[in-house]
Amino acid sequence: MADKNQKYDENVRGRYYVDRECIACDACVLTAPDHFGMDENDGHAFVVKQPQSQEEEDMCREAMEGCPVEAIGNDGESD
Repeated sequence: MADKNQKYDENVRGRYYVDRECIACDACVLTAPDHFGMDENDGHAFVVKQPQSQEEEDMCREAMEGCPVEAIGNDGESD
């Protein structure tokens, strides 16, 4: 389970975030490319945009559920 106290600083503010358990597998970026990005220098994903529609919410949830190391959380700060 992701820990909001261990989230990367690059995450935009909001419910979804990526924490330090990320292994840079790219699964979230492939699932929701408008919402997740990859820090190529440090080797981890982060949230670049919070969902604003039900379709975007569904994509972010699918990315979270598909994360092999459970590094994506949805209990971060609300906007």
